[in-house]
Amino acid sequence: MFSLNVPLPPAVDRLATDLHPKRTGFDRVRERRTLVCKRFGVGDVRDGDEETGERGPPPRQEAVDRLRERLRRPLAAVEPFEVAVTGVDVFDAPRSGSRPVVYLAVESDELVRVHRRLCDAFGAVEGIEGDEYMPHITLARGGNPEPGVVADLVDAEFEPVRWRVHALDVWDPEFREVAASVDL
Repeated sequence: MFSLNVPLPPAVDRLATDLHPKRTGFDRVRERRTLVCKRFGVGDVRDGDEETGERGPPPRQEAVDRLRERLRRPLAAVEPFEVAVTGVDVFDAPRSGSRPVVYLAVESDELVRVHRRLCDAFGAVEGIEGDEYMPHITLARGGNPEPGVVADLVDAEFEPVRWRVHALDVWDPEFREVAASVDL
C-alpha cells in the first residue's frame, strides 16, 4: 500500500541522467527513482468496523494519518542522518521480477538501523527486508542488455553523492506521489 522513502537530492537525479545513455537494452529504465526505507501493507493501516467486525483499508487520507501516527513512536529517537550514493552495482538474481537489476549503491549505517527499527515495529517483508535489506536506488531492470552494458554501468566512476536526511516521505504508489512527510 505505502512505503517510507528517503527523499533524494537533485544530484542523484543528475547522476542517473548522466548514466542514462548507458542503460540501453533494459526492459524498464526508471525515470522516477526511490530509496525505500520500509514497505507497509494494508494491515499496517487497517481499520475495524465495530458493528460488523469486518476489517478493511480506510480511505486514503485516513490511512496516511493512521500510518503517520503509528510511525511516531519508532521514529521518535531518530535524528537526521547521512546517506551516500557510492557506486553502481547489480542484482543478478533478484528475489522477484526480471533480471538483471542495475542500481545505485547506497551506504548509510543509520538508514539500515532505521529500517530495522521499523521492521521491529511493523514486521519485515520476507526476502527483501530485515536482514535482506540492501538500500539502493534502481536504475534499470530486465531485458537483454548488450554484452558489456552492465559492466560499463558498474564500472562508471563518479564522485559520491552525500546528503543529510531530515525527513522521510510516505509514498503512495497508487497516486505515484508523496502523501505525507515525517520530520526527524
